[in-house]
Amino acid sequence: MFEINELLKAAKGRLMSGKKNATVRGISIDSRTILPGYAFIAIKGNNFDGHDFIKEAIRKGAGCIISEPRGRRHHAPGATLIEVKDSVKALGNIARFHRKRFTLPVIAITGSNGKTTVKDMVAWVLSQRFKVLKNTGTKNNHIGLPQTLLNLNSSYDLAVLELGTSHFGEIGYLAEICLANIGIITNIGPSHLEYLKNLRGVFREKYSLIKYLNKRGIAILNADDSLLKRKLLTENECPVMFGFGIVNHGDFFATDIRVLKQKIEFLVNRKYKFTLRVLGYYNIYNALAAIAVGRLFGMEYKDIAARLVNFNLPQSRLGFIELKKIRFIDDSYNSNPLSLKQALEALHNFKVEGRKILVMGDMLELGNRSELFHRQAGYQIARICDVFITVGRLSKFAARAARLGGFDSRNIFTCESTLEARDILFKKISPRPDDIVLVKGSRSMKMEEVFKET
Repeated sequence: MFEINELLKAAKGRLMSGKKNATVRGISIDSRTILPGYAFIAIKGNNFDGHDFIKEAIRKGAGCIISEPRGRRHHAPGATLIEVKDSVKALGNIARFHRKRFTLPVIAITGSNGKTTVKDMVAWVLSQRFKVLKNTGTKNNHIGLPQTLLNLNSSYDLAVLELGTSHFGEIGYLAEICLANIGIITNIGPSHLEYLKNLRGVFREKYSLIKYLNKRGIAILNADDSLLKRKLLTENECPVMFGFGIVNHGDFFATDIRVLKQKIEFLVNRKYKFTLRVLGYYNIYNALAAIAVGRLFGMEYKDIAARLVNFNLPQSRLGFIELKKIRFIDDSYNSNPLSLKQALEALHNFKVEGRKILVMGDMLELGNRSELFHRQAGYQIARICDVFITVGRLSKFAARAARLGGFDSRNIFTCESTLEARDILFKKISPRPDDIVLVKGSRSMKMEEVFKET
């Protein structure tokens, strides 16, 4: 529930019509699903402009319209009208105002890889004892994160939020909205280099989360990440650390690691046994972050372990699926050099009687180092895979490097689309039940189309 006066102040808006002492039941940016008595914020997106749907929102009972002038005056008969300079920033400001109504702890997570998995792991562990609000899917940007925060109510004990970025300043903006008490950085890797320039730029952007933590906030950082470790050594900070090596007393480290066919076993701090029913040894890092949070909230190791053994990875993130009796490792959600390296290591460790087949889409937003990163991947692929199918212009560089690395050219196929790759996979390669197929690529490559029925 919001008073119009509160919305005016939070959104830095101007009342064009209606009464300041009126109230609305909630906030919506979607005219299709808005409920009577809600405020509708008209936002221009990539495909639609919410200003074109103001009349529809009013027809469905919107009690307030928050919009930009956009060269014309909007009319809101029967509803309060608030005018703002930037409706996206108004959404963020209102979400920040709403977050400040609650004293509950907020855990914010960022990093180049693993942030969605860590978000889900942390929420899964804590939900044994607490009612947890979290981003659905990957609503981690300047639209999705405020929408998530606006769902906060008195029934929740805490919030676990993923923060994403592709440009400088985005993490800081989101951090100022969510006002986190605990900040987790999973790692620093070569992602979004087209905009963040280099690893130092990625680090600077991700680390801004820690700078915006609430007073007495707690940072949880990957001790094995060279850039994070260097920052800590130079500034003599004392966050909670996690990693594979022996770190400070009170931190969280993994030893006695056993990577089995479809599960991973390890000890935490040489004493507490954990099992993950997932692929990819790097998921131990994700689990260590979740274990650290669980312990901070007073949970026993045995209870955390009992939760994590039943954790399932988010969809399209190194999960198993079966199609036409063929086993697939579906890692199609996204890709960058570090996550591809990790997925290939998982494939390398997976024991099969048949072939290891990779269907790889381009890694995007890597700037002027795109060709280099794809070539480096090609040499790794040559050591691991038996069949290599590429999708896109950049992945052809990986195919060429794989040939130079000794890969049999007869088992390399370059495609222009995922549908072409799918046809080659099922009609020419004809995987057998004893094969395993890894599918991976950047989000906009739509690698999930490989799984569509032919």
